[in-house]
Amino acid sequence: MVESPEPQREILLEGVTLTLLGTAHVSRASAEQVRRLIQSGDYDAVAVELCRSRFNSLMDPKSLSQMDLFSVIRQNRVYMVVANLALSAYQQRLADQFGIEPGAEQRMALRLARERDLPILLIDREIGITLKRIAANLGWWKRYTLFTGLLTAMLTSDEVTEEDVERLKDGDVLETTFAEFAADRQDLYRPLIDERDRYMAAKLQREAERVGARRVLAVVGVGHMKGIADILEQNRQDPVATLAELERLPPPSRWPTILAWSILLLILSGFAYGFAMSPDLGWDLVLTWVFITGGLSAFGTILAAGHPLTVVSAFLAAPMTTLNPAIGAGMITGAVELYLRKPSVGDFSRLRADVASWRGWWRNRVSRIFLVFLLSSLGAAIGTYLASFQIVKRLFAG
Repeated sequence: MVESPEPQREILLEGVTLTLLGTAHVSRASAEQVRRLIQSGDYDAVAVELCRSRFNSLMDPKSLSQMDLFSVIRQNRVYMVVANLALSAYQQRLADQFGIEPGAEQRMALRLARERDLPILLIDREIGITLKRIAANLGWWKRYTLFTGLLTAMLTSDEVTEEDVERLKDGDVLETTFAEFAADRQDLYRPLIDERDRYMAAKLQREAERVGARRVLAVVGVGHMKGIADILEQNRQDPVATLAELERLPPPSRWPTILAWSILLLILSGFAYGFAMSPDLGWDLVLTWVFITGGLSAFGTILAAGHPLTVVSAFLAAPMTTLNPAIGAGMITGAVELYLRKPSVGDFSRLRADVASWRGWWRNRVSRIFLVFLLSSLGAAIGTYLASFQIVKRLFAG
C-alpha cells in the first residue's frame, strides 16, 4: 500500500476493500497522490466524486454544442442550466487567477483508470437533483434570494480570495459556493452535504458489486470522506433503497400554483368590476395591466440586449402570459430570441469561457438567450404585482 500524505481510510465491506482518499479539488498534491496510488497496481476499480452529467462535461467539453435550446426553454430548465454555467464560471475564474485547475485529481484518476482499463465508478448524485432538492427545502423568497445571491457571488468581477481557495481544499465547488448560506442552515446542509454523503456511500456499495471489484480506490473531497466512511462502517443502509430515496424529486409545492390562480382570479374580477362600474374605467384598467406588465418585461429584454423584435414580443406576450399560470413571458421571449439570433457552433464552444465574465454573458448568443428569458420573466413578475396594486388602487379610488 502506498503511503498517503492525504487523509485516507480503508474499509472492508462484504469482501470488498474500499480505500477512501480525501482530496482537495484545487491541490496539485492531491492529483499527484492519486497518480501514485493508481500506478501502484493495488486497485481493480476507481471511483470518483462525479455524476454522469459532470463526467460528460469534464471529458467532452463539446457536449454543450448538443444542447437543445428550444427544449431547455420549453421545459423551463433555464434556471438549472444557468446555475450550472455559473458554477463553471467560478471554476474558470479559479483557473485563470491561480493557475489551478479545479478537479485536477479527478481528471488524473479518470485518465489513469482508462489507461489501465480499470472500471470507473461515478458515485455522486446528479447535480440537477441536488439543486432541485435544495430548492424544495426553501420557500419561494429564500429560493429567489439564494439564486440571485449565488449568481452575484460567482459572476462578480472581484478576484477569488485565498480564503475561498482554502475552503475549496476542504470541500468542492458546490459546497464553497453555498458555504456562506449553509453554515447553520439544515435546509441547505442536508441536501448539499449529508444526503450526498449517504448517496456516495450507497453508490460505492452498489457499483463495486456491479463491476465485481474487490479493491476500490474512491477519490472524494476531504470534506465528504468522514461522512462516507462512518456510513460504510456502520453498514446500516440498504444501497438500493437509499439511492431510490435520495434520487426522488420532491413533489412541487402547490402554493405557487394556488397563488398564480388567485392573482388571475383577482385581476379578472377587477376587470369585470371595472367594466360594471363604467366601460371607460374597465378599459383603463386593461390598459394599465398591458402597459405595466408589457413595459417592464420589454425593459428586462432591453437590459438583456435582446433583438428589437424580441422586445416587441415581450411587450405583447407579458400581458397575456401573466394571466396564464401555465406559461411564462420568458418562454416566449427566449424562443423568439433563439429564432432571430441562432447561436453558432463558436458560441457553444466559447460558452464556458465567456460566462466567466459579466460581459461574456451578453456577448455570447447562447447565454444572452438565457438572459432574455430571465430578465423578461423578472420584469413580467414585477409588473404583475405593480399592476395589481394599481388596479386595486384605481377601483377603490373610483
